[in-house]
Amino acid sequence: MTTDEKKEYLKSTIRTVPNWPKDGIMFRDITTLLKDAWWFKYMMELLFVRYKSMKLDYIVGIESRWFIMWSALAQMLGIWFIPIRKKWKLPAEVIAEEYDLEYGKDKIEIHRDALKPGDKVLLVDDLLATGWTMLAACNLVKKLEWEILECCFVVDLPDLWWKKKLEAAWYAVFTLVEFEGE
Repeated sequence: MTTDEKKEYLKSTIRTVPNWPKDGIMFRDITTLLKDAWWFKYMMELLFVRYKSMKLDYIVGIESRWFIMWSALAQMLGIWFIPIRKKWKLPAEVIAEEYDLEYGKDKIEIHRDALKPGDKVLLVDDLLATGWTMLAACNLVKKLEWEILECCFVVDLPDLWWKKKLEAAWYAVFTLVEFEGE
């Protein structure tokens, strides 16, 4: 199987759940990918190969579904994982960033002392859909004077244009698979 064929198969392991969490949404659920040990290992190896030569200090992951996956990648790379959480989930002093949602506002937080200025980070999330949370995470990281080397996602929904919006804001973006026009 070629690399492109493997990536297509990797994409096929991601379940689509129609009309969840509301009508008209085609939810891309990567839990079906995670339960297949071979394809999960393949995905992690793709990510490892991509990031092993980058001079990363930390992986910073956004609230919380895939913390285990991103922690595993950090361990493979020999670096630490730092969580960004929704408000009131972290126990020590935090710095916060509020952001817009389709239906209101939300807030994410990170421990103020998690990193030091100049640290190089990979920002990660499972899915790039609306992008508001990742943009808020980028703003949070910039406040703390960390350097974002890349924003990484397993899945991109390119019809929503958020990859282009993040790139227009001068962030490098990498995604493993795309669900275009679906």
